[in-house]
Amino acid sequence: MITLTTIADLRRQVRGWRADGKRIALVPTMGNLHAGHLTLVRRARELADRVVVSIFVNPLQFGAGEDFEGYPRTMEQDAAALVAAGADLLFSPSVTEVYSKPQEQQTRVEVPGISDILCGASRPGHFVGVATVVCKLFNMVQPDLALFGDKDYQQLLVIRSMVQDLCIPVEIVGVLTVRDENGLALSSRNGYLTAAERKQAPELRRIMLKTAVAIESGSRDYTGLEEKAKLELEKAGFNPDYYTIRSAVDLSEPTDKMSDLVVLVAAYLGKARLIDNLQAHSPPG
Repeated sequence: MITLTTIADLRRQVRGWRADGKRIALVPTMGNLHAGHLTLVRRARELADRVVVSIFVNPLQFGAGEDFEGYPRTMEQDAAALVAAGADLLFSPSVTEVYSKPQEQQTRVEVPGISDILCGASRPGHFVGVATVVCKLFNMVQPDLALFGDKDYQQLLVIRSMVQDLCIPVEIVGVLTVRDENGLALSSRNGYLTAAERKQAPELRRIMLKTAVAIESGSRDYTGLEEKAKLELEKAGFNPDYYTIRSAVDLSEPTDKMSDLVVLVAAYLGKARLIDNLQAHSPPG
């Protein structure tokens, strides 16, 4: 596996692959890799001739009081895991390589509307940071396709919208959430959970499944389902940020005519802010 840290070297390498007619996939990450990330890499290996993985802890998507400085950085272990998963190139630039200007002067990419709700409301500016760095990575790598996990469902829709609106010629591939045996969605932030909290955490998935079953059984009392689930989360030891049922297409508020829905949740368990989602199909009324 090639490891590069500058945009110039990255472009030089990718240019050679493209001249040879190779199909190129990008897997953007912030490192501290787990099995979910490696599933993206292996899927990219199936879909493309060359796989580029970026590791960059993006300061622009961290808000005030969030854990940018304390975010786990495990480059040596990550590189070994990427070799085993079949990555061809690891791109790990510095902050100054990605952002040549001070952050307050940095050009930014905004996807309005969908970026301002749910996680965007709880973390103002977060999705501007995500869209900006992903757009920059797309310009640096110029991949044919890029892979993202379904766990970050709102992020996936933000990126799809950005690509469509800006006419970026990159295919966006969503990959199913990878979970522990107990159902907990894999996340770098699971490392903040204590041993006791890890035993509690699967309740999040259990409560979501109950909501999905109710929807698929014909319930359209979405507000009632949300409120019931929030109470269950609190009884299970969580501090809910939001628990909501939305359109799976654009995260708009559900109506009786919608069939493709998604249950989305963000909740604190100790220091960890856990997010998850589950799609549900509402039968015709």
